[in-house]
Amino acid sequence: MSHPDLVDELRDLAATAAVEAGRLVATGRRGGITERGTKSSATDVVTEFDRASERVITERLQAARPHDALLGEEGTAATGTSGVSWLVDPIDGTTNFLYGLPGWAVSIAALDEAGALAGAVFVPATGELFTAGRGRGATLDGEPIRCGATTELAQALLGTGFSYSPERRVAQATRLASMIGRVRDVRRFGAAAVDLCHVAAGRLDAYFEEWLGPWDLAAGELIAREAGCTVSDFDGGPVRPEQVLVSIPALHEPLRALLRDATR
Repeated sequence: MSHPDLVDELRDLAATAAVEAGRLVATGRRGGITERGTKSSATDVVTEFDRASERVITERLQAARPHDALLGEEGTAATGTSGVSWLVDPIDGTTNFLYGLPGWAVSIAALDEAGALAGAVFVPATGELFTAGRGRGATLDGEPIRCGATTELAQALLGTGFSYSPERRVAQATRLASMIGRVRDVRRFGAAAVDLCHVAAGRLDAYFEEWLGPWDLAAGELIAREAGCTVSDFDGGPVRPEQVLVSIPALHEPLRALLRDATR
């Protein structure tokens, strides 16, 4: 399934759809938000632009590849027969989008039976497009990227995020309080896909989070892996939406130990 020509086709399609949707909703956002609702909690927001973005992406993907499966965060679900499926996050970082903050993105990934095959993350506020294909490397605006080279935990700049659940947020903040004195500092930007791309591009040394959706993770995790990052759950097993740790290879085991100590 991971023939180079197919990987390139899927990566380019994801990129085209992400840029189209991202530019559309960025333009629409300037006129204000008129529809908003909530999902998992009172702070987990969805807007008319989340739905509009997912609609544009779905139409683009299904026109190009009608036999692929597709799952979107805002409810799109289509079965397929090709062996390729798509995970779509039409606006990753909707709270940022709602407040007019720049840290939101459109994230699209294509998967096969072995996992993420190709992906794109477009950040409209900066105009940056991150892409990757399995075995094809990762790029930022078409130029290859690699993760950083920090080797000392005390010098590591970490990224993280918090759950929409208040109870989980309190537990996460408590853990973070016991970690922050042992690293350079911590950043919380508010969009998992963007954070993963920051690690891929050497802007963060590591990123960890819990309780993501599969659409939050798929494209950014592939981009990070293809940029040379080590990816796992907190126990060193396969990465999963419930737990993700992405880092420079030399920092991965020290960070796992730090997370383990912080949760005791």
